Amino acid sequence: MTLSLVLFLIGILGFVLNRKNIILMIISIEIMLLAVTLLVLVSSYQFDDIMGQTYSIYIIAIAGAESAIGLGILVAYYRLRGNISLRT
Repeated sequence: MTLSLVLFLIGILGFVLNRKNIILMIISIEIMLLAVTLLVLVSSYQFDDIMGQTYSIYIIAIAGAESAIGLGILVAYYRLRGNISLRT
């Protein structure tokens, strides 16, 4: 549980500190989702419940869809502006 908290805090810190680079923001969001998935898996193991593993698979699928949509938006943004920096 401590590892998931550390990962989540690293994701928040990366999101806050890298406000100029959208790729690093997407990676930070993915780290936060991975931390939540790890927490759900550990809790599922501790409580001996299979539903946590099912939820973690669902969270991983949502994270993959979020990454695909985010990268699609990033490509559209690059075609529109010519760079991926948020502040120019």
